[in-house]
Amino acid sequence: MSFTVHQSCPDTSARIGTLQTAHGEVQTPIFMPVGTQGMVKTLAPDELTDIVGAEIILGNTYHLYLRPGMEVIRRMGGLHKFNTWEKPILTDSGGFQVWSLAKLRKISEEGVRFSNHLDGAKTMFTPELSMEIQATLGSDIAMLFDECPPYPCEEKYAADSLALTTRWARRCKQWHQENAHKHIPWITDDHIHTPKQLTFGIVQGSIYADLREQSAKELVDIGFDGYAVGGISVGEPEHEMIRAIENAVPFLPEDKPRYAMGLGTPPQMLEMIARGVDMFDCVMPTRVARHGLAFTMDGPIHIKNKEFEFDASPLDEHTHPALQKYSRSFIRHLFRAKEMLSLRLLSLHNLHFFLRLMQQSREHIEANTFSAFKTQFINRYNQSS
Repeated sequence: MSFTVHQSCPDTSARIGTLQTAHGEVQTPIFMPVGTQGMVKTLAPDELTDIVGAEIILGNTYHLYLRPGMEVIRRMGGLHKFNTWEKPILTDSGGFQVWSLAKLRKISEEGVRFSNHLDGAKTMFTPELSMEIQATLGSDIAMLFDECPPYPCEEKYAADSLALTTRWARRCKQWHQENAHKHIPWITDDHIHTPKQLTFGIVQGSIYADLREQSAKELVDIGFDGYAVGGISVGEPEHEMIRAIENAVPFLPEDKPRYAMGLGTPPQMLEMIARGVDMFDCVMPTRVARHGLAFTMDGPIHIKNKEFEFDASPLDEHTHPALQKYSRSFIRHLFRAKEMLSLRLLSLHNLHFFLRLMQQSREHIEANTFSAFKTQFINRYNQSS
């Protein structure tokens, strides 16, 4: 078993667990900082470990395939050696990026043909190629290649898209079972005794409850090491995002990790944890940091605002000790002066805030006080909104 549930919350579906991977353990619930190009923007691996407290990061199949390319990754011995990150890595399949970034897409049974966003060159992604790239990268968790339906979309489109994603899921699993060991960097000749690369299925179905249930059940029948809920945070209202989780999670195995892809705000993550979600990723903490936004217990603040000109306090009362010495006033000055340090400090703080929230959640689940913690946190966080 790669995942163990240690304790569940008596009045919610929140739980704490341990996910075993080839590069170490991950304690859940967990937030995964996004390193699209192989590492989190502006930050070094030791900072992610020592200040942020990251246990696992996310890399992207689509972007790394285009640049630096698989020949570089292969010769450098896989993504872990290339980026010097020694802990677990999850790689997205590239399906979302094909949907959101690529131009002139043509979806077929074979895969997706598109013009990539870098130079417009014609590119073809298939389920088999996506899994081969992820094996070559040597990620600890590989996601199946799926089609992410847009929001809004008609139910027939969502149903047809789901059927295609399920067929692709079978192809992903077959390729991985038959071929992955030939490409994964850490696999030895005696690969039977080598830790394997885990694979996660992705539940689709848009906003339609019956399709979400169908997708979850079909993926469970195929069998994966974990299950993600995809096609969320793609422009739908928040209540539809939560409904998508509620319509999928009850049909996923209790003994497998559940991953909500591409979200969210601190209150959203707490709501999802209460509904049984174990893993999250989102570019938000670092993306908004580059625009001057910092997360605090009293809600987000815009550091460029004049109200912080003479504010000697740190970004937040619970920020990491290494960041406590920097005042809001000083960081505001750096940001207005367009100094790179301001973006780094805000990124470190925001990621630390998200990872600390996960640690607090685990502690309160263990103490059977998660419901009260969630209510108190959200009330305080939203009070200034």
